[in-house]
Amino acid sequence: MTSTVLSISISVSAIAFGLGSVTATFAQSRNVYKPTAILSGSEINDILTDKDIPTGQKGFARDYILEAQKDERLEITVNSGSFDTVLSLLDIKGEVIAENDDAASDTTNSLIFFKVRQSGTYTIRVSSFGGSSGGKFTLKVTKLRVVN
Repeated sequence: MTSTVLSISISVSAIAFGLGSVTATFAQSRNVYKPTAILSGSEINDILTDKDIPTGQKGFARDYILEAQKDERLEITVNSGSFDTVLSLLDIKGEVIAENDDAASDTTNSLIFFKVRQSGTYTIRVSSFGGSSGGKFTLKVTKLRVVN
């Protein structure tokens, strides 16, 4: 996730009857949320930390943006030896359309298979299960081919 600093300055002037004028200036700088883009057929090695998005469930999440085309079939995986991963896929409206905690009973890594129904921008969210603090992980998006 990258961030851009947004600076806002507001000046306010007031004139009180017979008391002169007063000018107050307020300034605010803050980071603007901008998830990292991931391409189909690529992988990202990253780290989930307590500086990422709080989930409200004692854990944290990190988002990635994926441009997908209608009828593509995708496999999305997240693997970590540091924490129990949770993988979520959000649609264009920001609603969760797929989610996985453990890909199989013998792993804490996560896996989603997905057929794109509408072209557009999707959000892949990597988070930790059970409030763990996170750690290193690998996120991979694979475009699957249809075999006849």
